[in-house]
Amino acid sequence: PSPGSCQPTGTSEEALRYEIEELKQKDLALDKEIAQLLSDGYSLEELEKHISLLHEYNDIKDAGQMLLGKLAVIRGVTTKQLYPEYDLELSD
Repeated sequence: PSPGSCQPTGTSEEALRYEIEELKQKDLALDKEIAQLLSDGYSLEELEKHISLLHEYNDIKDAGQMLLGKLAVIRGVTTKQLYPEYDLELSD
């Protein structure tokens, strides 16, 4: 039998209830944060646009990091060693 099947159902149910409560708390916190941003004058459309742009930025950054990694492997160097060559900061 798998280790999970040896656990009593009460423990599993407790864990699920705890996780549900945590998610409810996160949901409330996010609702409060959204309400604060709206009261600061931001619109939902503006917030959604910013989130969309952040996702796009992260996807592009991930692709760039992947390419730098492959180039580093080909050249036999670390990605850190490639940063100056492409005028990149380590925080980029």
